[in-house]
Amino acid sequence: MKAAIVLNSFKRKFGRKIKKARIEKIEHKLKNGNIISRVWFNVERNSFKDAVKHLCKIYPNPHFSVASGYDTGDHIELIYHFSVNYDSKLAEICISMHVELPKKNPVLPTITDLIPGALISERELQEMLGVMIKGIPDSRRIFLPSDFPKGVYPWRRDETGPEKLIRNLNKGGSL
Repeated sequence: MKAAIVLNSFKRKFGRKIKKARIEKIEHKLKNGNIISRVWFNVERNSFKDAVKHLCKIYPNPHFSVASGYDTGDHIELIYHFSVNYDSKLAEICISMHVELPKKNPVLPTITDLIPGALISERELQEMLGVMIKGIPDSRRIFLPSDFPKGVYPWRRDETGPEKLIRNLNKGGSL
């Protein structure tokens, strides 16, 4: 299946819930000259899990790479990265699903029931960005120490970020 067909299947299934869709072609400087297509799109929060289910339907074993995220200032944006056709020459497609979460209610359902390998990334999103992953089977911290202050999220740029924990040595004083 080509990247355009993959993207069009999401557009047909979800209509206006898919936004900012694009395809990029990246040529890798390998001996075999592989070209990888990257499919990028935003999906509305209430359709996110259904979009992952759709991916699992058209590719029964998608490779989950990682979930990344960042604080845009207005909201939190998460990007779930997948790869399909990675075992076929000139056919690999990377799929990156973006989902925006409001800072006042940064909640998203887990996909670990569909893709168990997403657990580590979803735990990381919880502790680093303060996102609540609903239904996650194990919500313990994984990267931050147990004595790290609750309600402080290292990847946030707002009042819940780590700024109050940082001491400016040029100004002197203590925490």
